[in-house]
Amino acid sequence: MHRRIIAPGALAAASLMLAIPASAASHSPGAPGIGDPYYPAYGNGGYDVSHYDLRLKYQPATDELSGTATILARTTQDLSSFDLDFLLDVSEVRVNGAKASFTTSGQHELVVTPRTPLDKGTPITVVVRYSGVPSTKSAYGFNTWHRTPDGAVAADEPEAAWWWYPSNDHPLDKATYDVSVAVPDGTQAISNGTLQSTSSQLGWTRYSWRQNKPQATYLTTLAMGKFDITTSTSEGGVPVVNAYSKDLGDNDGAARASVERTGELVDWLSGYFGPYPFSSAGGYVPNTTTGYALETQTRVYYSPKQFAKGSNASVVVHELAHQWYGDSVSLKGWKNIWLNEGFATYAQWLWSEHEGEGTTQELADYVYASHPADDAFWTVKPGDPGPDHQFDDAVYDRGALAIQELRKTVGDDAFFAILKGWPQEHAYGNASIADFQAYAEKVSGKSLGALFDTWLFQPSKPAGVALAKSAVVQPRSWKKIAAAVDGAH
Repeated sequence: MHRRIIAPGALAAASLMLAIPASAASHSPGAPGIGDPYYPAYGNGGYDVSHYDLRLKYQPATDELSGTATILARTTQDLSSFDLDFLLDVSEVRVNGAKASFTTSGQHELVVTPRTPLDKGTPITVVVRYSGVPSTKSAYGFNTWHRTPDGAVAADEPEAAWWWYPSNDHPLDKATYDVSVAVPDGTQAISNGTLQSTSSQLGWTRYSWRQNKPQATYLTTLAMGKFDITTSTSEGGVPVVNAYSKDLGDNDGAARASVERTGELVDWLSGYFGPYPFSSAGGYVPNTTTGYALETQTRVYYSPKQFAKGSNASVVVHELAHQWYGDSVSLKGWKNIWLNEGFATYAQWLWSEHEGEGTTQELADYVYASHPADDAFWTVKPGDPGPDHQFDDAVYDRGALAIQELRKTVGDDAFFAILKGWPQEHAYGNASIADFQAYAEKVSGKSLGALFDTWLFQPSKPAGVALAKSAVVQPRSWKKIAAAVDGAH
C-alpha cells in the first residue's frame, strides 16, 4: 500500500515509517551458518526443516541430474531472507507458492528472498527446481560426488548434500525424507530407508525411497548404477536391503561375505545398544575408487577397498554401531565426533572379544603400549580434535581407550546400562559429550569429570595405567580393526 506524504520534515519522515509494516521492519536475513565453530559456513539460521521431498532424474551417461526439492520447514525468527546449502544450477524457487528471488553467495550458499517477509513460527514450503552435472561442481577445492563406471554415488562426511539437493546442512537440523529417482531402465537407484515403489515409463524406471525417522543431511545417500540387490529379514525382525555393483570383480565375494551378515550383526549389536532404531538396515558396495565406509543411515556405504584383502565383518560392525551412536543420536556440533567414532570403534573391540580374537582390555592395553609418550597420537584430543584432526586415528583408538577406562571406573553393570540407555535417552535427537558425561554420572553415581578430562581433553599420554603382561602382544583382531578404522567414518 502506498501512503501519501502530507507534511515536510519530521512529520514526513514519520509518515514514511508508517508506510513500512511494523512486522516487516523487524525482519532480518537468516545466518549463513548454523554456528558450528569447526565449519562456520555449514548449515543455516532462521528455520528448522521437518521434511525433504526430492523428485529427481539422473542420466548416467552424462552425469546430468535434474529435479525438484520440496522442503517443509518452520521459521525460528522473523526472516527477510534465508540460505540453503547447494551447488547445482537453480531455475526457480517458490516459498509458500509464490515465486521468490534468489542469488548465490560464498562457496555453497543459495540465498532465497521470499516475496513477503516471514514471521517467526511460520510454516513454509520451499520448492527449488534445479539441474546440473554434479561432478563438475566444487567447493573449497573438493567434490564429494563420486562417479562410477555406470552411475554415481553421493556419500561423504561432513558434507555431501550440496551436490544433489538444497538443504540446511548440519546434524542439528535433522528431518525425514522421501527420495524418488528416475534412471534409465536397467539401472537402479539406492537411497535410505525403505523402498516404497518402483514404476517404469518411456524407458525410465523410478525408485521411491522413504526415511521415516529424523536423519542428518550428511547421512543421506544416493547411488545410481547396475546393482544386484538382496533382501532378507534378521532373526530380530529387521528388514535388510543390500546392493552390490555388478562389476566389483575380485572384491565381490568378500564384500558379500561381509555385508550379507548385516542382519546377524544388527541383532548382535541390539544386545548392547538396545532395539534397532530404524525401519530397515543394509548396505551397498558401488564400484568406486574411494577407500572409506560411511554410516549413511539404514543403508551403509562401503568402498570395495574395504574388502580387497578378504571379508571384513569388523567394518560392518563399526558402521552398524553408528546407527545408534551417530545416526539416531547425532552430535550437536562436529567437535563431539568422539560420540560417534569412539563408540563405533569400541563396538569393534566388543566384536573381537565375541569372536575370541582379543578382549577389549587386551586391545586397550595394546593401543596404549603401542604409542610412546612423545607420539603425536597423544596430542590429538578426542573430545575436541579440531577440524583438521577430526578423523585422526586418535579420535577412534584413543576414543575407544577412553570408553574402556570408563568401563573400568564404573564397573560392568553400570557401563552396559550406560551403553544401552544412552541411545534411548536421546533417540532421534542430538547430544554433546557434556550430555554423555552427565548421563554416565547419573547412571553410575560417580563423578567422572577427571576421567573425561584426562582421556578426552588432555594433549598428552595419560600416566599410571597398569598394563597386562600381554600388552605388547598384538591381538589377532588388531589388523582387521585397524584396517577397518583406517577407512571408516
